[in-house]
Amino acid sequence: MKELSFLTEHCSYPAKELNDPAPSAEQIEHILQAAMSAPDHGELTPYRFLIIEGEARFRLAEIFAQATLQRNPEVDEATLNKQKNKPLRAPMIITVIANITQNPNIPEIEQILCAGCAAQHIQLACRALGFGSIWLTGANSYDMTVYQALGLDIDERIIGFIYIGTPADKRLKKKRAPAKKITRYWNRSQHTDFAI
Repeated sequence: MKELSFLTEHCSYPAKELNDPAPSAEQIEHILQAAMSAPDHGELTPYRFLIIEGEARFRLAEIFAQATLQRNPEVDEATLNKQKNKPLRAPMIITVIANITQNPNIPEIEQILCAGCAAQHIQLACRALGFGSIWLTGANSYDMTVYQALGLDIDERIIGFIYIGTPADKRLKKKRAPAKKITRYWNRSQHTDFAI
């Protein structure tokens, strides 16, 4: 359906194909406000954002290099340089952080999923404004050296680094399998393995 094409045609762009300009300060405000509409059981707002752009990307590059060396002191130079160059591929990165609250009624998984929805809303808002993005994780998303350098608390987790910029090719499309391949209608009468 044409009305759903904004979602069905959404795709991520390779980070190296995201160029200047990045969103302006005003556009970022709108993008992050869109993230605030993520489904949020209990209205905990279990996430926060770190914007990394300009020279800050080079500082993040050094953090990635340091974390890589701590994970593997014998890492080869090519791998180290690849890790160090990751933050430099796009003009802006938004780090989405799950900020988990201990709550007996709202499990950790729900809060992490909420933060994930906020990350997806960021991507969709970027697309709506004509920008491309990609949501990336990898070893640095789970590394305590990175967490400490970025100022994360003990109950926080990096959901992902969202790389943002102007895509080199705005016509990029991705072919997806039909949803019907992984969908079934459930009918309880068909399942008689147990009795109640």
